[in-house]
Amino acid sequence: MHVLILGGTAEARRLAEALAAEPLPGLRVTNSLAGRVSAPRTPPGEVRVGGFGGADGLAAWLGAHSVDLLVDATHPFAGTVSFHAADAAASARVPLLALRRPGWVPVEGDDWHEARSLTEAAGLLPALGRRVFLTTGRTGLAAFAGLDDLWFLVRSVEAPEAPVPARTEVLLDRGPFTLGGERELLRRHRIDVLVTKDSGGAATAPKLTAAREAGVPVVVVRRPPAPEGVPVAATPEEAARHIRQAHARRPPTGRRDPGASG
Repeated sequence: MHVLILGGTAEARRLAEALAAEPLPGLRVTNSLAGRVSAPRTPPGEVRVGGFGGADGLAAWLGAHSVDLLVDATHPFAGTVSFHAADAAASARVPLLALRRPGWVPVEGDDWHEARSLTEAAGLLPALGRRVFLTTGRTGLAAFAGLDDLWFLVRSVEAPEAPVPARTEVLLDRGPFTLGGERELLRRHRIDVLVTKDSGGAATAPKLTAAREAGVPVVVVRRPPAPEGVPVAATPEEAARHIRQAHARRPPTGRRDPGASG
């Protein structure tokens, strides 16, 4: 059984680790990384780096490498990739499973302002604060470049792409982050508004707690639409169980079970 994991996320790596920790007979796992990060954390198993050339290229790869199950474990904001995965899986007649972490939910005391895009988020900032903690990644900062009256602390794994706001300090760091560290960061930089994508997960959630404690408003960029009708696992453990069940349903000949559609 050959499983292709479209990864690059902490959840994808944890799924690969779970499968490697309790290996199944004949299970082959290939991890696909987009190659946008120069020094990614490499998961166990086979690793390929780079794109497929859209849905058609991915479908051709699935067929050429006899993939039996495709797992879309990409970032919640990698919307185009998820639609390519759904189209490719349908074209190649390969079952698809989405490993998608749940989004964050506001709790009592949060001051959240939702935005449908980075551009909409930028439009909200002048009314909310002057010193901005921007945690939306290294791309898309052009949306904030015209806000010359605001100061930005931009945190990303790698240096952000230009253009960036005129008054910007860059902090290169990778999660998971601690609550104590986030509290100190907000205090030291006198942050009065936070901007984040609704990435979900625990690795970067402490900033939301720190903002709530400090009374700092948070601009939350909503997730893009995801393909409908795709089975979803909320955790790597749930995805691993799905894969083990699919492996158990396979006939001894190794041929794909027509009824095991996921």
